[in-house]
Amino acid sequence: MIPRNRPVINEADIAQQAGVPVATWRRRDAPAFRQRVASLFPGSRILIYDLAQARAYLAGTPIPVLPAGEHPDDLLNDEETAAILDVTASTVRGYATRGYLSAGRTVYSIRVWPRCDVEERLKNPPGQGKGGGRPPGKGEGPRKAHAYEGDPRLHTAAVALSAADDTPRHHIAAALARQHGGSTRTWERLLAQASQTP
Repeated sequence: MIPRNRPVINEADIAQQAGVPVATWRRRDAPAFRQRVASLFPGSRILIYDLAQARAYLAGTPIPVLPAGEHPDDLLNDEETAAILDVTASTVRGYATRGYLSAGRTVYSIRVWPRCDVEERLKNPPGQGKGGGRPPGKGEGPRKAHAYEGDPRLHTAAVALSAADDTPRHHIAAALARQHGGSTRTWERLLAQASQTP
């Protein structure tokens, strides 16, 4: 956790401030540094530290104590966010992608979310309250028979299939993707659906 959105620094930038190459820093200086200054995300492969603490260490002055307790401005990584929401870290990343959670921001390659956003998501989980999907009884009309129903590319796929003889479906899809745009995988799906649609 980055307490209260405090400025942070990674080891490459610490080494630069110390005036040594990062490889030298990690070999010679980092072990002693890490004993005195704790990483803000223990167990993470990316090590970041509180900027004020790192500067105090480099200056040989007393290392300030980080603020204690929870604060709405704390920045949490996906594991910490997952622990609060009682989901997995991958679910947290999915929530952010689908808009169920704020997008967060990236700090030295670590994606973080403000505690206030996480707690708001906890109070209003996906599917409940604001932003929770379609209200009951508000259907969108009859459901499609399949995902590509009404898609004009389905006819193109059907024509290509009928003219293909023994050509492998993957080759047909690749040719259609080059000719009409889209991915080969999408055209493979269209061809599969065209072969099942009368």
